[in-house]
Amino acid sequence: MKAAAKKERIGVDIFSGAGGLSWGAENAGIRIGLAVEKDTSAAKTFSTNHPGVPILCQDITEISPKEYVGSAPFIVFGGPPCQGFSTSNTKTRTEDNQNNKLFYQFVRFVKELQPEWFLFENVEGITTFGEGETVRIIKACFAEIGYETEEKVLYASDYGVPQHRNRFFMVGNRVGKQFTFPEKFHYRVSVEDAIADLPELVNGEKKDELPYKKDLNAVSTYAAAMRRQSATAKQNLVSRNEDYVIERYKHIKQGQNWKAIPAELMTNYANTNNCHSGIYKRLNAALPSVVISNYRKNMLIHPHQDRGLSVREAARLQSFPDHFVFEGSLMHIQQQIGNAVPPLLAEAIFRQILICDEDSEGSPAKTDAVKQLISA
Repeated sequence: MKAAAKKERIGVDIFSGAGGLSWGAENAGIRIGLAVEKDTSAAKTFSTNHPGVPILCQDITEISPKEYVGSAPFIVFGGPPCQGFSTSNTKTRTEDNQNNKLFYQFVRFVKELQPEWFLFENVEGITTFGEGETVRIIKACFAEIGYETEEKVLYASDYGVPQHRNRFFMVGNRVGKQFTFPEKFHYRVSVEDAIADLPELVNGEKKDELPYKKDLNAVSTYAAAMRRQSATAKQNLVSRNEDYVIERYKHIKQGQNWKAIPAELMTNYANTNNCHSGIYKRLNAALPSVVISNYRKNMLIHPHQDRGLSVREAARLQSFPDHFVFEGSLMHIQQQIGNAVPPLLAEAIFRQILICDEDSEGSPAKTDAVKQLISA
């Protein structure tokens, strides 16, 4: 008697950005059947790294998903633009922000495609927006179309990512499975673990390809996983800052921010009390990084060198492997990296969804995603 054929699990990635969620899904064993991303640079990055996956680069409100997806996929996933929910957004964090309405498009895709599972991702600020009413509305929308949901804020640093990034996740299914979020890993990856082997660079340097600073046998387990398909370090691109900015950097020690800069060097700021804590932040090499958001604007500083982070360093801190290529201008690339879901965090969640799909008990996964990458 033949064994039952293993079912192919197809995913649909909407609001895909550069493809952090899709990269994690593919590593977990899910094939991407369709992606949707309105931004042309991010869509090009997605296509470069997911060859053969059709991507619709258009307004999601104009898309009828059944025209592109023949049968019900295994999972629909994505993170609608989240600026309207972010606690760091003091100007347009209101109900009038049109980005806040885009989760209804996510619900529409799920309703029309009827996947077995969905994964909805957003900023932690969505949990407090409207005193929690927004999350209650989202849960009610999914309950109305037959999905049981679980939600939680997860920290990327708990799942092998060298970054203390907090994100909101809601997972739902319509097949009666009990979902539990994956257990935290037993270790954390530091900035030093993540980027110590990457090339020495200077302010404004733009070298597309350089040799690694350390041999493969002298790097951390994490760095080895990131280098697994790369012979050299690519996209060593650093924004050029003015000389007076570099002079400010010299006064900041690891873990410190703009407050360490002498007042006479900050006279162009009318009121330094309005400075965000992420401004002029030098990373602590011994800890996971602070959040890599739009790191050009936040002016994150290399732990040892007086310059901003390179594209490859920021990508490493987000857990994108070194053979992942970003497309577009430097500014667009920096934005894509900052907006992305760390692939290793995504992979841990997708693996847990697969475990729960096969196991009605839904026991938490204990997968070491870094080791999975190395052995793959």
